[in-house]
Amino acid sequence: ACIDHGFFYLVNHGVDEELVNKVFEQSSKFFSLPIEEKMKVIIKNYSGYSPLYAGKLDTTLSTKGDSNEGFYVGQLAGDLNQWPLEGMSAGTKLLSLIALSLKLDEDFFEKVGAFNEPLASLGLLHYPELAACMHAAARMLAAIARDSDSSNKEIYGASAHSDFGMLTLLATDGVPGLQICREKSEQPQVWEDVPSMSGAFIVNIGDMMERWTNCLFRSRLHRVLPPRQERYSVTIYPFPMPILFRKVAFFLNPSKDCNVECLESCCSEDCPP
Repeated sequence: ACIDHGFFYLVNHGVDEELVNKVFEQSSKFFSLPIEEKMKVIIKNYSGYSPLYAGKLDTTLSTKGDSNEGFYVGQLAGDLNQWPLEGMSAGTKLLSLIALSLKLDEDFFEKVGAFNEPLASLGLLHYPELAACMHAAARMLAAIARDSDSSNKEIYGASAHSDFGMLTLLATDGVPGLQICREKSEQPQVWEDVPSMSGAFIVNIGDMMERWTNCLFRSRLHRVLPPRQERYSVTIYPFPMPILFRKVAFFLNPSKDCNVECLESCCSEDCPP
């Protein structure tokens, strides 16, 4: 899966389903607040609220932005809370299995100092239903149609991109919309739906892991289409993170001072670094 698709499902991860449901419940409550309330916590230093159309992952598009809003939590102070140790197990086990699959010691990523200084960023994402997206975008597109053909461009919940980190673990509410493209250089690009699996996390390989494995594991383009009903997802961005959020979803990546170079087990004469 890591070689061919760059995506796979993680089941039996030990994360309590009730806790995941509570996160989605609180996420829904926040995004249901009036825009004036949400703007009081506008994003700053990678933490806070990001409004609809505030970002665009595919910068080649002429549309103004992606049709999602988010709330992001950056690095937390080390003494802010006490976190339960059992929350570490899912991420540790996953990395151990990945190391073994690469013919490395199961504690390889720990030994190279990948998690000496954990950092964190959790993202709660809300994708409004398609009808709401079209209504909100109509005035914006009309205003800029004079200078471009953007009025004919498709609106995306999240436009095409690859994740720059090591691994992403994503929890969704089951509403479809996520798609992957296995060959980003081919034209026209072929997009495949990624169905949700009850109780499972969706895991994808990031650019850093692709580099680490000398392109053996592949970081694939993916996007989110605007859903026909509201869609929520929870993901962790790109560093090891406080344990509470590990029990929801993970984005596992090395510390900022970790040396990332092609692994010997992934190199050969036919496939040099």
